[in-house]
Amino acid sequence: MSETLVLIGVGSFAFSGLFYHLYQEKKKELKKLKEIPVFKPDQHLIRVLKASPHKRLQYVAVEGLVQADGEPLASQFVPRCFGVIQKIVVEEHWKYWNSLSQTWNSRTINRKETNNAVPFSLISPGAYITDLYVKIQKPLEASGCDLERVYFKVRQAEEGLVNVVLQGFSGEKPVAMKESEEMLRVGSTLTGFGEVVLEGGKVMRLQAPQDGRKYILIPTDHRSFLDRHERSASMWKTLTAVTGITGASLLAGVIYNLVGKQDDRSK
Repeated sequence: MSETLVLIGVGSFAFSGLFYHLYQEKKKELKKLKEIPVFKPDQHLIRVLKASPHKRLQYVAVEGLVQADGEPLASQFVPRCFGVIQKIVVEEHWKYWNSLSQTWNSRTINRKETNNAVPFSLISPGAYITDLYVKIQKPLEASGCDLERVYFKVRQAEEGLVNVVLQGFSGEKPVAMKESEEMLRVGSTLTGFGEVVLEGGKVMRLQAPQDGRKYILIPTDHRSFLDRHERSASMWKTLTAVTGITGASLLAGVIYNLVGKQDDRSK
């Protein structure tokens, strides 16, 4: 029993070391994120760009509301739902007969994915005059842009005569078809990390940095983005403490029992 407790205690210390390493890495990442300047598409950003060398900011965060530069994309499934990035996925789920195991196994075939995007910009929240904006260059090349799922439906296959005949000849049968649509909707909040340049004294563009850093689009405000990383760091810190205390308690209990047994023998 004591050997088992020792192994659990040592394992807890090992996990504690791993969690502490992850906590330190997350702390470093969070510190770097907090050092990135944050702007909104306003006059202040224009002034900073005009005062910068080559009218360029190498790596900053820009937070604003999504606005289509022209006609937005309309949802194929949801009325009066418009966006600037659209992803539609259709999957067919089938079952096939495995003669060796004498069972039906599942698989996905004919997965079709369509990605669409239209030019769009970020404007300041509450801005009534939208002559100040930051144009987003090549959004599909950016990472981190988790789109909002606006539609999802599973259509079950109908058991008809055609399907029965198909199963008899091929040993396969359709089960369901899944349809989903995700969008970056007009009016949603977006934070972009990248390089901002000023062209013609007024047109601001957010684009992939030339120094190799990541071009990121996050569909949330900057504060919420940092809060998410802080919660992650707090989680690793808590796990470090819990596993460390657990390991120390178990090993202390084993040592106490061993010392107690030795005392009894000596008596």
